[in-house]
Amino acid sequence: MSADIAFWLCAVGAVLTGIAVFRVDSMARATFALLASFVFAAGTVLLVELTYLGVLVILMMIMEMVIMVVFMLMYMMNPGGLMPMTMVHNQKGSLAIAAGTFAVLAAGVILVDWPDSPPPRPADPTLALGEALMGSKMLVMIVLGLGLFATIVATVVLSTQRGRYDRFGDRLDRGKPDDPVQGGTGGRRRARQKT
Repeated sequence: MSADIAFWLCAVGAVLTGIAVFRVDSMARATFALLASFVFAAGTVLLVELTYLGVLVILMMIMEMVIMVVFMLMYMMNPGGLMPMTMVHNQKGSLAIAAGTFAVLAAGVILVDWPDSPPPRPADPTLALGEALMGSKMLVMIVLGLGLFATIVATVVLSTQRGRYDRFGDRLDRGKPDDPVQGGTGGRRRARQKT
């Protein structure tokens, strides 16, 4: 009974937050709504005891969506789309594609002859799932993940003009910063340079 309730809560939550992606008026809010939709969908995966895949979806979506919002706030002229804007383009075409996809999937669920007896459970389901998903590419994906993480860190460091070490030096516990650029955050210096 509790599993049925959890399934319907996750299913309804995934649909409602998926709709919210196209109803909110900013890219940042749409990103967090999409994150919530994926987390609800991962909840249904966890309910069928695919723990590895469910946790993987949650972790990947959290990191991806949060990083996306951070980059929106850093680089967009309209930070993260926080000002009102439309999130829907080509409404008629997208509605037709969505309705057609739903019809095909629903027909598949109803018309496909599902097997009566499940295949035997492997000794280690996590290992079997990992091999099915990645195969021989696991080492490549690990290296790629480290490369992406290094790229994100380098981008954030290069985009920061001045950090706390510029103001406080090696002693971050001092009360007053020994700022080589007068004016706190450098605003006065830039103002003097403009004048």
